Amino acid sequence: MTADRATDTDADDGTRSAIEAHEARLASETRGARLAVDVGGTFTDVVVLTDDGLTTAKVPSTADQSVGVVDGIGKACDEAGIDPDDIDSFVHGTTVSVNALLEGTGAKTALVTTEGFRDVLEIGRQDRPALYDLDAEKPAPLVPRRRRYGIDERATVDGIETSVDEADIRDLADRLDDDDIESVAVCLLHAYAHPENEERVASVLRGECDVHVSASHEVLAEFREYERTATTVADAYVTPTIDAYIGRLESRAADLSVPAPKVMQSNGGIADAATVREHAVTTVLSGPAAGVVGADATAGTHLDEHTSDLRGLITFDMGGTSSDVSLVRDGEIERTTDATIGNRPIGTPMVDLTTVGAGGGSVAWVDAGGALRVGPESAGADPGPVCYGRGGTDPTVTDAAVVLGYIGEGSALGGELELDVAAARETLATLAEEADLGSEARSTGLDGAVAAARGVYRVANAAMTRAIRSVTVERGHDPRQFGLAAFGGAGPMHAAALADALGIETIVIPRACGVLSAYGLLAADEKHDAVRTHRTPLDALDAAAVEEIYDDLVDEVCADIADPSAARIERVADCRYVGQSFELTVPVDDPLDPDALQARFHAAHETAFGYRMDDTVELVTLRTAATVEREPQTVAYAGEGNPRTGDRTAVFGDERYDTPVYARDGLATGREIDGPAILEADESTAVVLPSWSGVIADDGALVCTKEDGS
Repeated sequence: MTADRATDTDADDGTRSAIEAHEARLASETRGARLAVDVGGTFTDVVVLTDDGLTTAKVPSTADQSVGVVDGIGKACDEAGIDPDDIDSFVHGTTVSVNALLEGTGAKTALVTTEGFRDVLEIGRQDRPALYDLDAEKPAPLVPRRRRYGIDERATVDGIETSVDEADIRDLADRLDDDDIESVAVCLLHAYAHPENEERVASVLRGECDVHVSASHEVLAEFREYERTATTVADAYVTPTIDAYIGRLESRAADLSVPAPKVMQSNGGIADAATVREHAVTTVLSGPAAGVVGADATAGTHLDEHTSDLRGLITFDMGGTSSDVSLVRDGEIERTTDATIGNRPIGTPMVDLTTVGAGGGSVAWVDAGGALRVGPESAGADPGPVCYGRGGTDPTVTDAAVVLGYIGEGSALGGELELDVAAARETLATLAEEADLGSEARSTGLDGAVAAARGVYRVANAAMTRAIRSVTVERGHDPRQFGLAAFGGAGPMHAAALADALGIETIVIPRACGVLSAYGLLAADEKHDAVRTHRTPLDALDAAAVEEIYDDLVDEVCADIADPSAARIERVADCRYVGQSFELTVPVDDPLDPDALQARFHAAHETAFGYRMDDTVELVTLRTAATVEREPQTVAYAGEGNPRTGDRTAVFGDERYDTPVYARDGLATGREIDGPAILEADESTAVVLPSWSGVIADDGALVCTKEDGS
C-alpha cells in the first residue's frame, strides 16, 4: 500500500501529511451554497445550505425525475434568496434504479455465460419465498431464457482450462444486434478467481456492439454463482436507464448553471456521476441510504446528551410510499452485502434496510375476509390521498391522520397544498362501512370515520413495528437499548406510538426531518468499495498473496476517488469455520496478522451466535473501502415567529383531546413541550402523545422522552 493512503492503523508521516493537505485544501475552498435533492415516491425533497442557514423545499415527484428535481431547485433557490449559479456543489439521491428493477422498466438485456449454466439465473436457490404457500412464485428473471447465451469456455479456481474463441464472440455479437439488445451481462463460471476469459468476452462485445456491457468481475468479483449472476444482470438491466437519466439531469442542471450532480450510492457514500453511470446497481438504495446517514449525523449526538446507556439509533423513515428501518449500532451504520430488491439478490455493499409498504400514501382496504389492510399499493403524488383534492378516491394513511386531527384543515403540506378535510372524512366513513366498524364506533363514542381512521393508523403502525423488530429483536438486539430517530414526511406522526409498542423511551426528531434524506446527502462522505473472493484456511494462508490482492483492491477503489491522497482505507475480510455456508465480516490489520484475524473472527462468532469452535477458520472474501470525509456542515437554529398557532381536537386512543398546535420553527431552543401536542412544519408534522414530553435542542431537533410512571 502506498504511503499517501491513510488507514485506521497507519500513523506515519506520509499519512499525517496527506490529512493535513486535505484539511488545507478544504480550508482554502470558497464556501458557496451546497445543494442536495432526494427523490421519493411522492415528493422530491430539496435542501440548500448557505452561510445564512438551511432552506428546505418539497415538490411533487414527476415521471421524469429530472423535471421534479429542477422544479425543486428553483423553488429552494427562490426561498433561499440565491441564484442557481451560486451553488457550488450538488448531491443527488434517486429512485430511478430501484424503480426500474421493481417495475420491470429497465433495458432489454442479454446474459452471456458459460455453456450449460444459462439457467442459473432462473434456478436460483432452493429456499422458497413463502415456505407453506404452495402457490408462491418467484419473480420472473430479468432476462428470459431466449436471451441467455452460453459460450464454450471453462475456468476453475486454479486457472483457465478452455479459452474463449473470439470468432464465437463476434458471431454472438451479430446475434445480439439482430435481437436489438440494449445491454449485456457477462458472467462466466469462476470469473471471480480468473477473469481472463470474461475480460476477453467483454472487450470484444464492447468493440462489436453499441450497447452497455456489465462484466461480473467488475461488478462483483465474489463467489456464489447465482448471486454474482443476479447482481451482474441487475447492473446491466438498470445501467442504461440511470445513464440516460443522469444525462438528462446534467443537461438540465447545466441550463441552470448548477454543477453536475454527485450521486448517493447504496453503501451510504457518494460518487461522481460518471462512476454510477458505468455501474448503476450501486444506486438501488440511493435515497433510503441517505436518510440513514442523515439520521446518524443529526440524531446520534442527542442520545449522548440525554441518555448515557443507549447503544445507538433505530432509524425510521416514513415517506409517502413506504417506510424504511435501519440500525446504527455502537456508532456504526449497519451495512450488508446480502440484500434482496424485489426478491432478487443484490450483492454489492449497501446500508442494511428493511422496507415495508406502509407510507403516508398507502391505500387502506378491506380484504376478502373483512379485515382492514394497509398497503402496499400507494396513491403516490398524483392523484395522491383524497385529502389532497387532486382526484384521489382511495382512503390512505394521510387521510386517516387528517380525520384523527393530527393534520388540520389549516395545514399546508409542502408549504402550499391545502387539505380537503371533508373529503377525507367521507372516504374514511365509506371504509368504516366496508369494514363493518359500526359496533366499534358505538362502543367508543366515536363516529365511523374516526373509527376507520384509528384502524388504519393501528394497522400501519403494526406493520412498521414488525419492521423494527426485524432489525432488532430478530437479530438479538433489544430495542429498548436504542433511541428512535424518526423522519420522513409522516414518520414523526407515528414515532411515539411505535416507541410505546417497543418499549423505547427516547425519540429524536431532527429539525429537517421532512427532508432528512436530502439533508443526509450533505453529510455523506465519498465512498467506494471493492471485493474479491480468495478462499484459504488461515493456518495455510500465504500472507504475501493476500497483501497483493489487497493492494489491487486499494488501487481499484482509489481510481474512483477524486482525491486519493485524502482517502481513508478500510480492510475487512469475510471469514467462516470450514464447512459453514455463511461468513462473518471482521477487520484486517495492515500488514495482515493471521492470528489477530482469527481471534477477531472467534469473538465475532461468539457475539453473533453465543459460542465459538476450535475448527479451522477459513478466509473467504477480501473487501476494501476508500472513504473521503466531507466537510461537516453546521446549521444554526433560532426559533422565529409565534410558536403557538392554535388548538385542534385530536384523537389519541379512545379519547378526544383539545391539543395545542405549534409552529415547529417558532419554538426556541430549550422550550419544553408536554403531550399531547402537534408540531407543524412545511414538510412534516410531529405528534407528541399524552404520555410523552419533548424539548427543543440547540440545533432545532425535538427530543422526546417517555414520562415517568406512564
